[in-house]
Amino acid sequence: MTQDSLNNFDLSTRQQALAELAGTENFPPVRPFVNGHAHTFYSFNYKGYSPSRFVLEAKREGLEMGGIVDFDVLDGLEEFWEASRLLDLKGCVGIESRVFVPEFSDREINSPGEPGISYHMGTGFTTTTIPAEAQAFLDTMRSTSAQRNQAMVTRVNEFLSPLVLNYDEDVLPLTPNGNATERHLCLAYARKAASMFPEESDLRTFWSEKLGVSQDDVKDLPEGRPITDLIRAKTMKQGGVGYVKPDSGSFPKMAEMNEFVLLCGAIPTFTWLDGCSVGEQSIEELVEVGRSTGVAAFNIIPDRNYTTGQSDQKLENLNQVIQLTKDLGLPLLGGTEMNSPGQKFVDDFASPELAPHQAVFLRGSWILHAHSTLQRYAGMGYLSEWANNQFPDISAKNEFYASFGESFSPRGDDRLKDSLNVEMGATEVLDLMTKVMSV
Repeated sequence: MTQDSLNNFDLSTRQQALAELAGTENFPPVRPFVNGHAHTFYSFNYKGYSPSRFVLEAKREGLEMGGIVDFDVLDGLEEFWEASRLLDLKGCVGIESRVFVPEFSDREINSPGEPGISYHMGTGFTTTTIPAEAQAFLDTMRSTSAQRNQAMVTRVNEFLSPLVLNYDEDVLPLTPNGNATERHLCLAYARKAASMFPEESDLRTFWSEKLGVSQDDVKDLPEGRPITDLIRAKTMKQGGVGYVKPDSGSFPKMAEMNEFVLLCGAIPTFTWLDGCSVGEQSIEELVEVGRSTGVAAFNIIPDRNYTTGQSDQKLENLNQVIQLTKDLGLPLLGGTEMNSPGQKFVDDFASPELAPHQAVFLRGSWILHAHSTLQRYAGMGYLSEWANNQFPDISAKNEFYASFGESFSPRGDDRLKDSLNVEMGATEVLDLMTKVMSV
């Protein structure tokens, strides 16, 4: 099998392909770079990467840690866990969605043009076997997203006619498990338009007329980033025919999503855009609102927060917010998303802009990897009762999980999990980990 088999929608095909490739690859030495926030094809990855393919590429890049995050689903969790163990990659699994923040109902946060609405995460999920009340919340996230998409297709179809999509026939086949996003809709429209207008000149004219732009603005046909981004901007985002402005009832409250994440043994995680919105300019207040209902980690997508060689307001905002996470003791997760064409596989942590923060991202990745390992095998994760009883303050807790995560890798899983138990103290756990990794 080839590496392309790793993106096949059949799980057994992917597993077989990864097992075969794992036996033939010579991976480079590990370097202190991380990508703890990459979407997979279970929501949208612009390269079509499955969790298995992402793990393989992370090993090829020599990443210290890799993590996946998908919108509204945990469908990739077990595959990622198995793949990361097979290839000995430190990692974590997250989920992302949108929430309503009542305290910021009149302020834009990190969803442009949508006051009170915030992209939000949970990090460090370790199983899909979750409490019934958590499962109900997860099911609602998926179903609500599907309903939103289908309603959007109905509106956009009217606008783009005679180009119309059948949601079941044109959109869902682009996904392995029925969890479509706006980017799937854009891709489906682009592909169907190309089938309707096989001549590029006709296709260009169609899009120019329908989207109200010049033909020179219709670029990278039939389905490159410029055209799919244009379709999305003109039909699905604010001002587009398919857009419906969200209100307080459109998404769950942040506190409700945090409750779901905690029920799953994971870590509620704040997501930050760039510090330029009115809401993010009050970042201390915003973070405290999140912390009041459980937020205990912080996520940043570094690449959109600086321009190489330029010292500007975004870079200043980035420096300030990273300092805030250090002051509050919030483990920092970083990544590139990989859900839009052109995004990097891994950030350039050697750049002058990111190099000063490399250690912070690395330490955060160790903490989240340690949490994931200890939570899965013994319920001894970062927010567990065990952790609350072991550590007098956040500093001591972060030091323990960072130490564990720095030294432990998945090759030691079997030996570790057979000996772990909640009666052990933190020092005993570290001693056990050291013994396991010395074998």
